Amino acid sequence: MNKLIYKNMLTKEEKEEVLKDKENTGGTEAQVSLLSKKIEKLSAHLKENPKDIHSRKGLLDMISKRRKLLKYLKSKDEKKHEDLIAKIGLKKK
Repeated sequence: MNKLIYKNMLTKEEKEEVLKDKENTGGTEAQVSLLSKKIEKLSAHLKENPKDIHSRKGLLDMISKRRKLLKYLKSKDEKKHEDLIAKIGLKKK
């Protein structure tokens, strides 16, 4: 059976690496960490394939979702928000 493998999707090992110290894998912090890893991979793909418009749309959707999750986290717990931004390496506005 031919298995289709997407280069831009995270493998099981990559997910485990990102979530290794998270006890709540569905929590906001874990979701933001996974989205950041996916955004990083997709950005690298788009540098090699600049005409891939469909992937660019997906990238923008992921960035928007991450922004909303970070906004929610900041409204609930500003200390966790700052720690997460520092850990991921995002620029602070």
